Amino acid sequence: MTIRKNLIRLARHFVIILMGIGMLYPVLWLIASSFKPNTMIFTNTSLWPAQFTLDNYINGWRGLNGVSFGRFFMNSALIAVMSVLGNIITCSFAAFAFGRLEFRLKKLWFALMLVTIMLPYHVTLVPQYIIYNEFQWINTYYPLILPKWLAHDSFFILLMVQFIRGIPRELDESATIDGCSQRQIYFRIMLPLLVPALITTAIFTFIWSWDDFFSQMIYLSDIQLFTVQLGIRSLFDPTGQSDWGALLAMSALSLLPITAIFLLFQKYFLEGIATTGLK
Repeated sequence: MTIRKNLIRLARHFVIILMGIGMLYPVLWLIASSFKPNTMIFTNTSLWPAQFTLDNYINGWRGLNGVSFGRFFMNSALIAVMSVLGNIITCSFAAFAFGRLEFRLKKLWFALMLVTIMLPYHVTLVPQYIIYNEFQWINTYYPLILPKWLAHDSFFILLMVQFIRGIPRELDESATIDGCSQRQIYFRIMLPLLVPALITTAIFTFIWSWDDFFSQMIYLSDIQLFTVQLGIRSLFDPTGQSDWGALLAMSALSLLPITAIFLLFQKYFLEGIATTGLK
């Protein structure tokens, strides 16, 4: 029986390893192909380059029309960081209000907030574009950043509300007896306890903002404002000769920030997911 259990466990691990390799293969191919000359990218399927070159990274980093990819990375970082700060601040405010405060029509507002999660982004795209155009925000970062500072992402509000509901109310009552106001309860009690949920929110927001392509394509047209995703898209020319080496090289570099963020904060990320909603 012991030998049989060991064989079953070994087979299970073997299948998991194969599935992991299958999931990682596209990323490994991307990284390997970024070091191959253009003539060998689609002719040599090996993950180890037969001919190694750094020209793809050099040519790709030069960017487009005199604007380097360094500028694109700075633009993406600006949008991602401002979006993270906006979601952390405003979503935690809204979550504290829904989770701890009592106000008129609270259940109705919470239900309406949940409904917005179910709406596809494309449903609200045209009305939002019209509004932003009236404000003359097209071709600026306002449509990409400002909604985050208005508690626009209901998913993170729901996540924090569930986390707050798992915090004993006795802490609030004790703080109130000691003379703390609601503002002091938020900053001195809730905010420190919300750290796992805040880090989870920060990681998701950073990844979604960094990888966002559709919204940036809709609202940005000036190459000086381009992000990494728009810069990579501009390297692809469907009507002419695309520089596939530079495109793959910049795509590989674009994975570094989100990979580093996740590896650095994965402990808090998993903790936030595991403890959200637990009593």
